[in-house]
Amino acid sequence: MYAFGLCIDQQYLVPGLAALCGLADGLTPAARRSAAVRVLTLDLTRTQALLFSDLAKRRGFGSFDIRRCVPLRTLRMADASYISITTYLRFEFTRAFVHRPYLIYVDADVLVQGDLTVPLGSLRPDETGAVRDEFNPTVGACPALPGAAERWPHLRGRPYFNAGVLWLHTDHMPRVRRGVEHALTHARRHILHNDQDALNLWLLRSGRVRPVTGGFNRFEVGRFLERGNWVRRVVRRSPKPDPAATLMHFVGPEKPWQADCPATEDVVEYRRHLAGVMRQVRRLGAVGMEPAGVR
Repeated sequence: MYAFGLCIDQQYLVPGLAALCGLADGLTPAARRSAAVRVLTLDLTRTQALLFSDLAKRRGFGSFDIRRCVPLRTLRMADASYISITTYLRFEFTRAFVHRPYLIYVDADVLVQGDLTVPLGSLRPDETGAVRDEFNPTVGACPALPGAAERWPHLRGRPYFNAGVLWLHTDHMPRVRRGVEHALTHARRHILHNDQDALNLWLLRSGRVRPVTGGFNRFEVGRFLERGNWVRRVVRRSPKPDPAATLMHFVGPEKPWQADCPATEDVVEYRRHLAGVMRQVRRLGAVGMEPAGVR
């Protein structure tokens, strides 16, 4: 019925494997057997692709496929400080490749802690499910979409969504792709957060968004509080780990698999999960992949 979609390059191979195992942990064995995993990549080798396939089968997923592709020709990297063009691959999933009615797209820098399929129950065929961005929640009151609220005043105050987790009906994906391309072509000056801004311009223009509750894409904020208090001005919830969150998203340049990342409670939990994943990877015969600090 559904497939999980991941976009992985060589830099994100290890966290991609961790995300895959987290997705498996969030499902019952029966649900895993009926679920699919689809991976798009720019540069994974055949050996790395086989590792993904073997791990997906070991974790009980009923179907796996991986495909090399290139991103949109109209892509614009306004911010390339820690993000690569691989981010645009999320719009390259096709109905023929997914081969399921639904796609749940998931970023690789996440810790999945529950079942991500729940929002599919309320998703209409012509909608994209997304969670409101915790750091950029409102158009015109955040850095995202610079100048858009001045150009189109009716957009001011509208919700802005994070693209790290998306729920889509596969019949709707071509419309999303065309909408993103239109935004990249005709509203380039309003693009700051790369493909995420382009997606939000499409969602604002079309109105085809299904808001999903925050726990399905909760930001890990402890790393930012280690460097300053600005996050307290935009995030109104407690910065403590949220045990009810279905997914913890490690946005920003500091990632939990990096040795110099602040060891917050959520980072420690992620590293515990990653260590378990790497033990499974070693049992599959892969060696020498562990990030610094992971055993």
